[in-house]
Amino acid sequence: MLEMTQLGAVARLFEVLSDANRLAILQILNERPHAVGELVDRLRLSQPMVSKHLAVLFETGLLSRERRRTHIIYSIRETMVFRLCDLVCEKLRNDAQQQVRLFGTSA
Repeated sequence: MLEMTQLGAVARLFEVLSDANRLAILQILNERPHAVGELVDRLRLSQPMVSKHLAVLFETGLLSRERRRTHIIYSIRETMVFRLCDLVCEKLRNDAQQQVRLFGTSA
């Protein structure tokens, strides 16, 4: 059994991962490291918004960053996040398949 402080840490990680924009950033960075500007272009979000999400992901330990000249390059530090996403996607697929079995595909 986990203590409340440990449960709080787990809840914080799930809170960080509960934002679709942060998940999109992780998905893009899984391809390769990107500069902030590249992420802005890909996500079509404002630079301050992307930077805010990157800061949250970095502070949680999911991302690494390094300075290359005038750019900050972000990359995935903790790959376990993708295993977690795979588990969630598997659960959602199972739920959808169950719904199809119960209700069929006809409207």
